[in-house]
Amino acid sequence: MIFGKIEYLNLLPFHTFLKRRVGSSRFQKSMNYWRGVPSEVNRDFHKKRVDFAFISSITSKNSKCGNLGIIARDKVLSVLVLNGENRKDSASETSNHLASILNISGKVVIGDRALHHYFQSGTGKDLAQIWKERYKSPFVFAKLCFHKREKILKKLENLFKKEKTHIPHYILKREMNRVGLTRNEILFYLSKIDYFCDSKSRKGFRKFTSLANRI
Repeated sequence: MIFGKIEYLNLLPFHTFLKRRVGSSRFQKSMNYWRGVPSEVNRDFHKKRVDFAFISSITSKNSKCGNLGIIARDKVLSVLVLNGENRKDSASETSNHLASILNISGKVVIGDRALHHYFQSGTGKDLAQIWKERYKSPFVFAKLCFHKREKILKKLENLFKKEKTHIPHYILKREMNRVGLTRNEILFYLSKIDYFCDSKSRKGFRKFTSLANRI
């Protein structure tokens, strides 16, 4: 099994859960990791080089997916449009489409770069917040999709739903050094992320895919 691992902070709770829950199991021993930005993971998932991964919403419509995702119920902090010339972020197809749907002009910035900008200046248009104000629903940035081993992945999904993931200090410290943010900044950001697709999230997802198809 090859897991497409996106090294962004928004998936830190899931990665921590995965490491702790299946770290010594036969499943973990048979699993390999492929690391990349969202657009790279999307590409290799659809070419079946990756068996399961969090796939950008824009490309997940016809894939087998569970009920886990990367969801913002209001502000997300890590998907911004900055003032300046129109420029897409090559790392994220979904965020680029979202900016187009919302008719927001400027430079699209996602991930750690967006977080640095937010915590340093507090400026930029938060696309998840604008989506919520306009369409009254959460925004689903990605969904956990798979090609095989559905029963095992459903079991992991259910376990993740039941547990409140605690991120150990040593992992937080490692991430602080990696991304250059403080502990409080990381935890504040993670408080903005949800992982469980409820009816409101699914409604927002359907709305986004419908609008994206018109572009």
